[in-house]
Amino acid sequence: MAYAQSLYHARSGHRTSVRRLFVEWRRAIKEWRRRARSRRELAALCDRCLRDMRVTRYDADREVRKPFWRA
Repeated sequence: MAYAQSLYHARSGHRTSVRRLFVEWRRAIKEWRRRARSRRELAALCDRCLRDMRVTRYDADREVRKPFWRA
């Protein structure tokens, strides 16, 4: 009986780790999509809007050129 219980816990632990991996993967994908969307919006802003935010065109372009996986 003890063997069966330990086997069950080992399997449920595996399911938990797979679930955790899936949740983390999904969270990363959502964050990457958010960054890509934010950078597209930043690229579309006019110079006047950037000045209102106290961001130079150079800084905005540098941020826009970053890959989506880089913060």
